[in-house]
Amino acid sequence: MNIDQIMRTAPVIPVLVIEDAAHARPIAQALVRGGLTVLEVTLRTAAALDVIREMSAVEGAIVGAGTVLNEADLRASIDAGARFIVSPGLTEPLGKAAIASGIPFLPGTANAGDIMRGLDMGLERFKFFPAEASGGLKALKALAGPFGNVRFCPTGGITQSSASDWLAEEAILCVGGSWIVGKGAPDVAAIEAAARAARTLRP
Repeated sequence: MNIDQIMRTAPVIPVLVIEDAAHARPIAQALVRGGLTVLEVTLRTAAALDVIREMSAVEGAIVGAGTVLNEADLRASIDAGARFIVSPGLTEPLGKAAIASGIPFLPGTANAGDIMRGLDMGLERFKFFPAEASGGLKALKALAGPFGNVRFCPTGGITQSSASDWLAEEAILCVGGSWIVGKGAPDVAAIEAAARAARTLRP
């Protein structure tokens, strides 16, 4: 799968911060049952790489690594089984390394300069981050105007109630959502229900 196909798989990509690898499989199974198969595991915890390994064993799950900051993070994520990479920003070393690896790559952007840097590398799919703090939907609409072929996954501050407004914008293929899975021991029934609700945000 390329990054465009991954972004079009479901309207919401759960953004996961998981402290305990023992929680990984139950969470992934609940999300997949609920219809969200693309999962972003952020490298914000010591358990993150083990979480990627565990979730990758769940049938139907397309597991990627988020908060990838440099080439070392990239290599470690790929070694753990990540099938796509998400970064909060875009640097030339990380961008070149990700492209050379062949893995689907979704770099973070917040302004026109970021997008132009990505376009120079041959990239046309971006994370808009942090979405609400960077001016929200109004800002993204203005940014998208000059870049007709570019498509986005806004992440940061988006909720179940606001996601539909974002998804109605043509330049947006999906949104990143941290509201789907809460912290601590997983309530799998609640996670599955949240995933089902998120899956219906767009046909």
